[in-house]
Amino acid sequence: MKKILVTGGCGFIGSHLVERLLKEGHRVTVIDNLCTGKTDNLKAVLTHPCLELINVDICDRGKISPYFRDKEWVFHLAALADIVPSIEKPENYFSANVQGTFNVIEACRKAGIKKFIYTASSSCYGLTQEYPTSENARIQPEYPYALTKMLGEQIALHWGHVYGLEVISLRLFNVYGPRARSTGQYGAVFGVFLAQKLAKKPLTVVGDGSQKRDFVYVCDVVEAFLLAAKSNYKNEIFNVGYGDPKSIHQLTQLLDHPVTYIPKRPGEPECTWADISKIKKYLNWQPKVTFEEGVSELLKQIELWRQAPVWTPLAIERETQTWFKYLNKDKT
Repeated sequence: MKKILVTGGCGFIGSHLVERLLKEGHRVTVIDNLCTGKTDNLKAVLTHPCLELINVDICDRGKISPYFRDKEWVFHLAALADIVPSIEKPENYFSANVQGTFNVIEACRKAGIKKFIYTASSSCYGLTQEYPTSENARIQPEYPYALTKMLGEQIALHWGHVYGLEVISLRLFNVYGPRARSTGQYGAVFGVFLAQKLAKKPLTVVGDGSQKRDFVYVCDVVEAFLLAAKSNYKNEIFNVGYGDPKSIHQLTQLLDHPVTYIPKRPGEPECTWADISKIKKYLNWQPKVTFEEGVSELLKQIELWRQAPVWTPLAIERETQTWFKYLNKDKT
């Protein structure tokens, strides 16, 4: 049994990780300000005797520090996501994703944490032309969210280099699965599409649907987190994807629902494709859930998206005006 701390443990990926850690017999402390996460994500384990849930913001260094004192591993998943709000309110993103990460890694340093796993984003690669994209590809973030996640990664790795913390950064590609966020800002394609399917509205496909994404199922991602923590590696970066990108058109076929098309958006890559050879070699990690299996599982649980907002082309156009204004490289 280990004593483990998970920031953002009430979120999509964090809640799945917490459940897995408890299943393996560990004591888990979750700190989450419930800004985007929700306790419902942990309803299956809320009364577990080895779970401690603390409602606190990682931006408050004084309040979070005591919870690190007797821990061995820290998984840092707390962050603000989404493109549009990061453009409109960049200060919030620097506070949560940069200053917040500094607060967490500094608390780890002072507490003598043995292993720190940082949740990075493949968005750091920007509009890459390297396919599949390796960990050594050029870093070129296109918007503040991507930049702040990249800066958080640099802070974590620098603390590992200078202070001797065992740090591993996992650059996640397109993670999907049950509990993927379904409220608030317009964002992830699965939340949008499943809510539209439930409401019998057409799926809003960006461009012609030929763009590809490296979708990786959340349970496989949790396995990568655990293998990283258990490994003897430190100050390493690993891509976490499936390594076999699928087009949005393929997704709509699996969802078997009518579509409508909306304008292609600037600042989005035509393809995300993880080179996962490093994580397979170093950690012996291999994604197991195929895209078809993952989509099938989500369709079985589609009622989870019953309360999600149903986006229309007009609503999406209004919501993404900032996106086009600032990320359009052809603007004069």
